[in-house]
Amino acid sequence: METGRREVKGADLIASLWAQARALGTIVLDQLYPPACAVCAAPMAGGQGICGACFARLGPITAPLCPVLGIPFDVSLGDDALSAEALADPPPFSRARAAVRYGEGAQSLVTRLKFGDRTELAPFCARLMSGAGHEFWAARPLLVPVPLHASRLRFRRYNQSLLLAQALGRQLRLDVDPHLLKRHRKTRSQIGLSGDGRARNVQGAFVAHTDALVRLRGRRVVLVDDVYTTGATVKAATRALLRGGASGVDILTFARVVRGDEDPI
Repeated sequence: METGRREVKGADLIASLWAQARALGTIVLDQLYPPACAVCAAPMAGGQGICGACFARLGPITAPLCPVLGIPFDVSLGDDALSAEALADPPPFSRARAAVRYGEGAQSLVTRLKFGDRTELAPFCARLMSGAGHEFWAARPLLVPVPLHASRLRFRRYNQSLLLAQALGRQLRLDVDPHLLKRHRKTRSQIGLSGDGRARNVQGAFVAHTDALVRLRGRRVVLVDDVYTTGATVKAATRALLRGGASGVDILTFARVVRGDEDPI
């Protein structure tokens, strides 16, 4: 018993020393590289990703909104009122939600996360996304990131959608399957394409894993991406997941383009 107590005390001491070393390392790094806002570069007291002023300009998407596409309404039209877009072109997924409108602040965050190696922004974005998708979590869905083609992943070195899904999984204690969906056809960038061009570009680009039924086990899927623009990518991915046996698919993104706010990216 005495030996066991000594081992426990030794482990506690090591853990304490490690925690102190990490804290000291953080202090040193903050002195050498002071934390700054990811949008405006203003100095910050802590590395929270974005300062209060920029956070206030993010433009959160809240009710009232379209229950299917998550498009915000100027006034409440009733709980079941659908947007014109949802009526004209019903999507294959059940619901789409986004944390913020795509504007200058959101664009800056996404660009830094996606292309600027600012991977520490993923947990910050995921915290906002978890609130936006609050209707999804009671079903304990499987989180699936929109995948990159292998060649693009080698160039980028990481998939920002996977980082967001993993951060959500840690925060909500949900399973993440980064291999359930595969982008088996290389596509050109969606930037600059029209809505129809985007749809044609990603048509047939995704396929579900051959063991999708086993991996899904009857669960719903929440498909995770950074930005919802026209929905072409997530619609193509949703169709592949449904063919693979998903009982239903919801979409969750950090930002979405709202017509009238910004030109589509």
